[in-house]
Amino acid sequence: MLVRDWMTKDVVSVDDDTPIMKAGALMREKRIRFLPVVNKHGSLTGVLTDRDLKAASPSCATSLDVYELNYLLSNVKAGEIMTRDPVIVKQDETIEFAAALLLDNKISGLPVVDAGLKLVGVITQSDVFKTLVKITGTLVGGVQFAFHLDDRPGSLKEVADEIRRLGGRIVSVLTHYPESGDKFREVYLRIMHVPADQLENMKKELGAKFRILYVVEDFAEEVKRRKKR
Repeated sequence: MLVRDWMTKDVVSVDDDTPIMKAGALMREKRIRFLPVVNKHGSLTGVLTDRDLKAASPSCATSLDVYELNYLLSNVKAGEIMTRDPVIVKQDETIEFAAALLLDNKISGLPVVDAGLKLVGVITQSDVFKTLVKITGTLVGGVQFAFHLDDRPGSLKEVADEIRRLGGRIVSVLTHYPESGDKFREVYLRIMHVPADQLENMKKELGAKFRILYVVEDFAEEVKRRKKR
């Protein structure tokens, strides 16, 4: 899964000479937390965050009046306060790698660049969440089986073959390696919904051959029901 296939391509950006008052108004209007800053060639030179804007604003204890403040801020440009050399991700890197960069740097979004460092998009936490929901088939609903398996070649195939034999249709597969260092892994298989009696039989037969951590049914309708209006 490459970043270029999941990023937001309609990028809102500013140039180095954009006044920070205008940049701040744009961020509020678009409800975004950072703006990529580009030069006249479209190459990334930095990012402007809400934190940068707050740091550049005079203290509320200043003796300047509102007109002096507006004049002062109108003369400050994005290029003067932006974060230079920001964390970036390339469009041909994976969405998982982008998620790791977001997590490790404790940031909400990343500029996406091509091989020449030209800005081509942005990837945000929301984009990563959308990717996770789509690739796992969560909105399709279904049943998720969690297994504790030996970390050896063929262990996943054995489970998948057994699920298919029992009439299950696999939607997605995820794997997690516990940090304990034990030679086991946790595998999460989502299958399409099956009738209750068939599901009970699957639990019984799979449980006799493999260690099941849990079995949970998800219903797509429940996501809509819990949505805040």
